[in-house]
Amino acid sequence: MEIKVAGKKANVEVSDEVFNRDYSEALVHQVVTAFLAGGRAGTKAQKNRSAVRGGGKKPFKQKGTGRARAGTIRSPIWVGGGKTFAAAPRDHSQKVNKKMYRAGMKSIISELTRSERMVFVNSVSIKEGKTKEAVKFLAKHKMTKGTIVVDEITSELVLATRNIPNIYVTDVRSLDPVSLVSSEKVIMTAAAAEKVQEWLS
Repeated sequence: MEIKVAGKKANVEVSDEVFNRDYSEALVHQVVTAFLAGGRAGTKAQKNRSAVRGGGKKPFKQKGTGRARAGTIRSPIWVGGGKTFAAAPRDHSQKVNKKMYRAGMKSIISELTRSERMVFVNSVSIKEGKTKEAVKFLAKHKMTKGTIVVDEITSELVLATRNIPNIYVTDVRSLDPVSLVSSEKVIMTAAAAEKVQEWLS
């Protein structure tokens, strides 16, 4: 298929496999869920009755006190006792193989292209790193929330966009499904499109 690149007179030929693939909602959901799960720390931890310090001795005799029998002061029903169902550190990551991940990324990119939420440009011309330059560039492409994908991130581009809310800048190596799905619009340079095609083909 051919894509229209702003700043170029002629259309650019790209692979149908990457930019015109059928959309699979189930696959995209699985890929996005796995990506989000992989970002979870899983470091929450609490102590159960065996992990809380102390409580080795029976606090008082079994009978004759008028109180309920107790074997340890670290029982979950005692103040300072252990947690009944204590949380433990765990790994939240989900298994998604490379073939599935790449297919999911192709599906997302194809849907963005079909729905005209993907805009292809020749380059992101921000030379001085000024925020007003970036605002002018985004206004030209009618973008208020989304992702800019370039083949190589420059310090000028980072300086120009870092104070603009809801704008995320990334290169092809760091491109992820969540940033694409959550974007109202995606601006991708022609050079980045070539690298995406090489990566996913």
